[in-house]
Amino acid sequence: MSYLSSPIKRLRLLALLEGSSLLFLVFIAVPLKYIWEIPEGSKLIGPIHGALFLLFVLSTINVAIQQKWKFTAVTWKVLIACIIPFGTFYIDHKILKEIQEEEDKK
Repeated sequence: MSYLSSPIKRLRLLALLEGSSLLFLVFIAVPLKYIWEIPEGSKLIGPIHGALFLLFVLSTINVAIQQKWKFTAVTWKVLIACIIPFGTFYIDHKILKEIQEEEDKK
């Protein structure tokens, strides 16, 4: 089965990409910019991270509607987690992984 075969799997991939782009931005691009005065990393990764963040938020809303998630039980937790730095890693491990496992059992 392909890793991109379901909406929840695609959302999990987006969570990984969004979190990874933030890691790269915070620990590589920003130090390059402010310590060594090399701004190119931030200029490149900043917009990519922003686009991934927006794509994650829109995908979360889309999946929530498709899967009929209860807003108070799942959707708001996923949306709040993506605002917290590195929260997408946490939410993937605590919520999205369990939802995918339940989906795979069906």
